[in-house]
Amino acid sequence: MAEARIIAVCGKGGVGKTSVSALMVSLLARNGHGKILAIDADPAVGLATSLGISVRKTVDDIRKDLIAQIQKGDAPGNRQTLELLDYEIFDALQEQNGYALLAIGRPEDEGCFCRVNNLLKDIIADLAHRFDIVLIDGEAGIEQINRRVMKTVNHLVLVSDTSAKGINVANAIALVAGERKAVDYRDIGLVLNRVRSEEEARDIGSRTRLEVYGWIADDEDIRDFDFRGAPLTGIPDSSPALVTVSDIMRKLRLIP
Repeated sequence: MAEARIIAVCGKGGVGKTSVSALMVSLLARNGHGKILAIDADPAVGLATSLGISVRKTVDDIRKDLIAQIQKGDAPGNRQTLELLDYEIFDALQEQNGYALLAIGRPEDEGCFCRVNNLLKDIIADLAHRFDIVLIDGEAGIEQINRRVMKTVNHLVLVSDTSAKGINVANAIALVAGERKAVDYRDIGLVLNRVRSEEEARDIGSRTRLEVYGWIADDEDIRDFDFRGAPLTGIPDSSPALVTVSDIMRKLRLIP
C-alpha cells in the first residue's frame, strides 16, 4: 500500500475546527476514498462527538495501563510490549461507515515515561501506513504542533473564525510549523469560519500571508446540530458549510 495521505486540522479553540474535521471525514467516507483513519487528537474527544461515536478506549488509556504494569513490575519484554501495544491500538479503533476512528485522549504527562510515549507515537505512525487517508483533528491551540502526534503531513489545514485571536493563532501555528520546521508539510492554508460576507473574508485574507482555501458563512444547520448534539454526519447536502468544505476538498484534490 502507498503511503497514507495525511491531513492535519488545527486552530484556536472554539473556531469550528472540529466541525470542519467532522465534515471532511464524512465527505471522505461518502466518496469511498479507500481506507480512512480519523484521529481525534483533542483531549475533549470533540471529533468523536461530532461524528456520533462514543469512545470506549483511548491511546492514553493504553499508555496509562502500560505505565501501571511497569510500576508493578509486570511489563513484558520489549518485543512482547510492542506486540501488546499493537494489539491494544487496533482494539481501540472504532469502525464506522467508511472510516475508523482512534481517540488519543488526555495530553501526555511531561517528563514521565518518555520511552513509552515515543513508542506509542511510533505505533500510531505505523498504523497510519495501513490506511489511504489519515485525518487528524488536532488539539486546540499551538502546543500540539510542538509535541506533534505526527511529524509529516500532506495538508496542514488551519481553521479560524473572524476574530483577531483566531487569526493570530493560525499565523502562529504556521510560523512554528514552517519557519521553525516543527511539521514537514506539502501545503498549508486557512479556512475561515462564521464569515458574514465576502468583503469580510477578503479583509481577513489581506491580514495574513496564508492562502485562504475558502470561507464558511454562518450556518444555521451547524448551529442546530451543535445545539441538539446531533452528529454532523447527518447534515443535509444543502448545508452551506458542507458545500464549502466540499469545494475546499476538491481544491486539495481529496475528493473528485
